[in-house]
Amino acid sequence: MPRFAANLSMMFNDAPFLERFARAAAAGFRGVEFLFPYDYPAEQIAEQLDKHGLTQVLFNLPPGDFAAGERGLAALPDRAAEFREGVDRAIDYARALGCTRLHAMAGLVADEAMRPRMRAQYLENLRYAARRLQEHGLTLLIEPINSRSIPGYFINRQAEGHAILAELGEPNLKVQMDFFHAQIMEGDLATTYRRFQAGVGHVQIAGVPDRHEPDTGEVNYPYLFQLLDDSGYDGWIGCEYSPRGLTEEGLGWYSSWR
Repeated sequence: MPRFAANLSMMFNDAPFLERFARAAAAGFRGVEFLFPYDYPAEQIAEQLDKHGLTQVLFNLPPGDFAAGERGLAALPDRAAEFREGVDRAIDYARALGCTRLHAMAGLVADEAMRPRMRAQYLENLRYAARRLQEHGLTLLIEPINSRSIPGYFINRQAEGHAILAELGEPNLKVQMDFFHAQIMEGDLATTYRRFQAGVGHVQIAGVPDRHEPDTGEVNYPYLFQLLDDSGYDGWIGCEYSPRGLTEEGLGWYSSWR
């Protein structure tokens, strides 16, 4: 049976962030993920997790100036020192929250001529981060993101991510497979998952094309949930979607999977 984690950056967002944990637990979720925890002391988040019996599944390393449009640092030349500081900060939060998976956002390509230099920096930073996380028993994730949601994002396709895994060979480096992004960029989701499943460290879902509940749009999620079960996937499935209205009113899809 799949295990679903509510993404608290996108779900229950009619409530203040620290109140969303209670809402997720009341809706039947046992895991949560979100983009970033850094606006809150780790102790406050840990208190909410403990109080409501929730597992912290995933969050991202510091992404640079997110409000100004930055979308990660890992592939940005000349930002390596800031990236490494972010790795240490994320490890501190992960240990306080009992979270075992951290995602390193790559960043945006401002100039295509810079792509080779960016790739070299990306590999160097990922190797560093994976080895630092390994010291604490943590897994580092990278995620291909579709070019419509984040134009210019450095990595867009599953094959790109898994090629990096093969090149680096770090045992705790994995790829997130967000079926929303993968459907937009490449489709053929079942075959793509089967091809790369050994390197998939986390799965996320949303309806395509509008990123609403997974029972809307063109993707047959019940089929994919069964595929994940049949394949032996034992990780979490992050519900990274924007509800059409009140989150609880759109959870009909979840009733048979609770």
